[in-house]
Amino acid sequence: MAHFVWFLLLLLSSATACDRCVHRSKATFVNSVEALSSGACGYGSLALGLGGGFLAGSGSPLFKNGAGCGACFKIRCKNPNLCRGTGTKVTLTDRSYGTQTDFVLSSKAFMAMANKGKEQDILKAGTVDVEYKRIPCEYKNKTLAVRVEESSQKPYYLQIKPLYQGGQTEIVAIDVAQVGSSNWNSLNRNYGAVWDTSRYLNGALQFRFKVISGYGSRWIRAKYVLPADWKTGVVYDSGVQITDLAQENCSPCDYGSW
Repeated sequence: MAHFVWFLLLLLSSATACDRCVHRSKATFVNSVEALSSGACGYGSLALGLGGGFLAGSGSPLFKNGAGCGACFKIRCKNPNLCRGTGTKVTLTDRSYGTQTDFVLSSKAFMAMANKGKEQDILKAGTVDVEYKRIPCEYKNKTLAVRVEESSQKPYYLQIKPLYQGGQTEIVAIDVAQVGSSNWNSLNRNYGAVWDTSRYLNGALQFRFKVISGYGSRWIRAKYVLPADWKTGVVYDSGVQITDLAQENCSPCDYGSW
């Protein structure tokens, strides 16, 4: 009997797994988009290329000690007199430490939730009740890229920052090796979206990224990313893109109604 109950619970869990769980919280805003682009994820000015100025900061559990950096969400406020029902899309680029809201949005993203002509009214409100859901990030004509940070010193120290990560996942590990070698070395998460290693690395480099999407994880390999003469401050395409969708347990699931 106990085995049957366990099996039934497993089936129910699988049946309610979906990639569009809707959550309820509150959101506020900051006037300066720089406050969200120069923050805990380390994107700097490149953050504007991730979300077009529609940026957000969040704390636990969405920031995930930096693994949540670059995640995309759709948010709508629940006041129909103030806001339109379609909501707005944002990219997570910073950590917020407030306890009253899940999201601190750029003013551009915050106003985008408002009905036409109500943009100043939503700013005056300051904080609004919202619904939000995780959505896949989409970057047209862009692959997952790696930016070599200025603090790198070839070949003794390498610091990188993944950019334009598609799908609905988190990067939880990165390995690097010389092209043609199977001797992989792990990078450490320095902070936010920034990873580094002090291993001696010479020649052209390949990477593999471990991504987690809800219940499962897998390695995605980019066979040639950094040339032997890589330079700091340069963004290099990986030639691959992440398109996996995450899974959560929730009921009911949302299937794109907003």
